[in-house]
Amino acid sequence: MCLWSFNDHDYYTLGKYDPESDRYDVDADFMKSKEWLRYDYGRFYASKSFSDGEKKRRILWSWVCESDTATRCYRKRLTIPRSIWLSKNEDQLVQWPVKELEKLRTRKVHFKNKRLKGRSMIEISGITASQADVEITFRVSNLKHAEVLSAEVVDPQILCTQKNATTDGKFGPIGLLVLASKDLTEHTAVFFRVFIIANSFRVLMCADPSRFYHSIVESFGGEGLACITSRVYPVLAVGEQAHLYAFNNGTQSLSISSLSAWSMKKAQIV
Repeated sequence: MCLWSFNDHDYYTLGKYDPESDRYDVDADFMKSKEWLRYDYGRFYASKSFSDGEKKRRILWSWVCESDTATRCYRKRLTIPRSIWLSKNEDQLVQWPVKELEKLRTRKVHFKNKRLKGRSMIEISGITASQADVEITFRVSNLKHAEVLSAEVVDPQILCTQKNATTDGKFGPIGLLVLASKDLTEHTAVFFRVFIIANSFRVLMCADPSRFYHSIVESFGGEGLACITSRVYPVLAVGEQAHLYAFNNGTQSLSISSLSAWSMKKAQIV
């Protein structure tokens, strides 16, 4: 794997390196779509990684940039450490928070098989929503009725802008409203939509844009195949005034197969 940073984003390719000739050849299939080259589709830049030989893993982290000036990209904010490895097909990078972060989990909320009707939401209470770790799995049925899109016009980032969290769909938008104020005038949506593209089902993952300076939301979809890091800037949804919701703004009902949410302690730097 080879990684590099330019144009405010981090990219990677997979290929083969020959130490004798000092030559790296990129896999031909990997160059078909530049959309697959991004580590993260949010505020993620100048990443670094190192090998943890004892646990046989590679760990990655990155600066979380501000959008106003280049110099502010390197001020204080870093992503949480991520383990990275190749997918089962060895054609894509998988990322997931390191196992050690689970030691910061405290109070837990958990439920299974909860119905979520179209155009509805439920609040996830009982945890500290301003600093939380959430794992959620949705189950949908009758996908033959999903929206159909032409493969020729599909650009995930443009779609996320055109079909935001408030735009009605059939299967989606579904997801979480994090760092939300009680009246929802402030919230950050992390959401999914299901489409039919070229006779196959595709899932689009999106996160809404940033506002002012306060915190970071890191989202991992498809068990780590897609990642979005966002800078979020609430004024009202701060500390105990922050709320967490699961929502379904699509027209079709679905089920939350499983939801687990934890309050998170502050990390201790030693």
